[in-house]
Amino acid sequence: MSQKEISKVYSPSSIEEKWYDTWKNQGYFHSEPNKDKKPFSVVIPPPNVTGVLHMGHMLNNTIQDVLVRRARKQGYETCWVPGTDHASIATEAKVVAMLREKGLDKRDIGREEYLKHAWEWNDKYGGIILKQLEKLGCSIDWERTKFTMEPDLYWSVIHVFVDLYKKKKIYRGLRMVNWDPVGQTALSDDEVIYKDLKSKLYYVDYKIAGEDSSLTIATTRPETILGDTAICIHPEDERFKHLHGKKAIVPVVDREVPIILDDYVSMEFGTGCLKITPAHDENDYEIGQRHDLKIIDILNPDGTLSEAAEFFVGEDRFEARKLMEGKLQEIGALQKVEDYDNSIGFSERTDAIIEPRLSKQWFLSMKEISQPALKNVMDDTIRLIPEKFKNTYRHWMENVRDWCISRQLWWGHQIPAWYTGDGQVFVAETAEEALEEARKETGNPDLKMEDLTQDEDVLDTWFSSWLWPITCFEGFTKPENEDIKYYYPTNILVTAPEILFFWVARMIISGYEYMGDKPFGDVYLHGIVRDKQRRKMSKSLGNSPEPLDLVKDFGADGVRVGMLLSSPAGNDLLFDEKLVEQGRNFTNKIWNAFRLVNGWSSDNSKEYEHEVACTWMESRINETLNEVEDHFSKYRISDALMSLYKLTWDDFCGWYLEMIKPPMGEGVDQKTLGNTREYFRTILGLLHPFVPFITEEIWQYLKDKGDAEHIIVQEWPKAGQADQSILKDTEQVFKYISSIRAFKKDKNVPSGEELTLFLSAQNGTSYEKFSPYLKRMAKVSDLQFGDGPEGSVKIMVGTDALYIPFEGKIDKEAETERIRKELEHLNKFNSSIAKKLNNERFVENAPSHVVELEKKKLEDSRIKIHALEEELAQLDSK
Repeated sequence: MSQKEISKVYSPSSIEEKWYDTWKNQGYFHSEPNKDKKPFSVVIPPPNVTGVLHMGHMLNNTIQDVLVRRARKQGYETCWVPGTDHASIATEAKVVAMLREKGLDKRDIGREEYLKHAWEWNDKYGGIILKQLEKLGCSIDWERTKFTMEPDLYWSVIHVFVDLYKKKKIYRGLRMVNWDPVGQTALSDDEVIYKDLKSKLYYVDYKIAGEDSSLTIATTRPETILGDTAICIHPEDERFKHLHGKKAIVPVVDREVPIILDDYVSMEFGTGCLKITPAHDENDYEIGQRHDLKIIDILNPDGTLSEAAEFFVGEDRFEARKLMEGKLQEIGALQKVEDYDNSIGFSERTDAIIEPRLSKQWFLSMKEISQPALKNVMDDTIRLIPEKFKNTYRHWMENVRDWCISRQLWWGHQIPAWYTGDGQVFVAETAEEALEEARKETGNPDLKMEDLTQDEDVLDTWFSSWLWPITCFEGFTKPENEDIKYYYPTNILVTAPEILFFWVARMIISGYEYMGDKPFGDVYLHGIVRDKQRRKMSKSLGNSPEPLDLVKDFGADGVRVGMLLSSPAGNDLLFDEKLVEQGRNFTNKIWNAFRLVNGWSSDNSKEYEHEVACTWMESRINETLNEVEDHFSKYRISDALMSLYKLTWDDFCGWYLEMIKPPMGEGVDQKTLGNTREYFRTILGLLHPFVPFITEEIWQYLKDKGDAEHIIVQEWPKAGQADQSILKDTEQVFKYISSIRAFKKDKNVPSGEELTLFLSAQNGTSYEKFSPYLKRMAKVSDLQFGDGPEGSVKIMVGTDALYIPFEGKIDKEAETERIRKELEHLNKFNSSIAKKLNNERFVENAPSHVVELEKKKLEDSRIKIHALEEELAQLDSK
């Protein structure tokens, strides 16, 4: 294409869809097992099928895409598997709401009809988020898209349940569970989010039966008094010895209950007495079991008071609390009410306050099955990045509790358990197998299918997603298939720390249980996207931008750069729209550099005149590539991008192109121009995982013979040697140029006015080769090496001195003040370094290279102080 066909302004919207479709149609995203390549496999954390793209997804999937694109360019057979989670609670809420709008109730229409509506909703609205990921540029293998409710995955979940049941690791029992009154389902402990709230502590008097005395008991939930079946005191509490064997009267309901003794009670906490409500508190339930107490369940599944409460029947639990407070006041049983800071559990899905509730549920016994998952993270067979999360992981795994895996919902994997009329249970993968087993176990060959009733509950959503790395490659349905052999274990999982236990730990557990191997090698845990006030982004707070609007306004590449620039592993990202604006500016910088280079012509009559600049640029690329490889090895992806950002913006665009830029109307010598295009191609290759669209667009203009058709599959650059001498010298020359420019600005000298310059350096001859660049870029008409004449302005650059003859143009007082301020600063700096070096502990314990660096700083500062003192003396003598 000619220069005229290249747009002056980079327009992301005009190229992003074009290149995404090209990559997809060329099959670059698709993967098949390839014995000639090493695999690099990643499974996407499956978003809820109900979900739409939010800022957390943007960050998570950008990180994954960077890793996958780089691996693809490195020659790996990359496979990034997408999919969605059926999200039982969230989807059921959506479908129930939809039915309500139609005047329907799920209980009225029945399970079969309800599921038809659920599948219709899923087909219409589900999976929107996956299409949105295309706009971000995610190079996902769309041909492998999975859904946790599709037939193969459904069967896999059922198969695992049956297997674990037969291994006696799954059991059914009456337990105190976390009950979500809005979702009307049990939740596992990990699905409960605790929040610190301002609450009330109610002090209530309980009369002693047959006496004119009472006990005072404090509670935060006075409505549960209606379910009290005992009062408990510590057996060694001298204050209550007289109450042993007596009974108390529960206020309002006037129920006579025993006063029991149990060492669970803390004599120091509260009043030293506890009300025992076995149906609505886990500890109370355990005490009740020990003392054979009656259980009175005062709550309905929806959180309203049941008939068993006797009072306030049908009222919401929180309204009943207010009513109970009033009733207690009315009968004179409420002694006082105090403010109280309380940690209260909320449903992770519906944000409803959790109620402890007795319920018959299915559980997975976790202690034994979790051991390999603990061991293999602790010994770094599986690495958590950052490592700080290992302690949190260990604490959770060492204190793991049995997992409540049943949910009182209809959308999900229905529990494969069938019951006979007398309550016997038969667990099997199909109804036919359950019937066969029931006939065998009961000895009744005449049992029919209609004699069995399947459990109505479904399995916890996490019970399907914990198998994700296996089911994505059909590890259960086709255990000997090539995919599972080739792609498992996957290389890395990218996710957020808040689901380290919900999901990550459980995938590790299932991996060792069913594959005998880890599900992934590394786990990269990124932070939460927060606003500038450190609040978690949410639509309810109105602090979360619409991700696709950002892509529209700033381009996908700009958004990717903005998200990654401030996202170190494990630390939260404080999002600011200025970040994506910076990302867009970066893509504009790349585009403008391309337009400049592409507009240069080759002048074959010129000799190779920029060997110094080319040697430096090549060395900077190699130096940066080594930095980038080190950052990637440690998953410092933000740092890798920053290294490339500086290489591109500062070194290539800021210095190198200015060094070789030809005079107006002239061309560039052939070798320099060829090198420049090669450097640009290398930089594009390094940048491609971060900014895929603009790099592909420019690649089409700059690619050379032998290069790949598309940059997405162009080989990842390999680092060569970096000439440390040229890097050091060039860096110093840039400081000279910057110092001269700053001098001109400070003295109000026109930037284009040429000066005479004397350069006095320790290795002055090594800078002679830079003369053309110093002259042109610093506007120097005459460059000489050595000390300048008397009366020159002296500028210290490190230990080197620049002399600019400026007789008669210097404000002596201002210059004296400037030097004195600089001397004051240097003397303080010198003292701090000297103090550090005089500290024996520092010298003995610090690495030798650190000590040597401090010594060099001290020597350099002394040289500079000496030079400035001489300069000050010269000024004073005038």
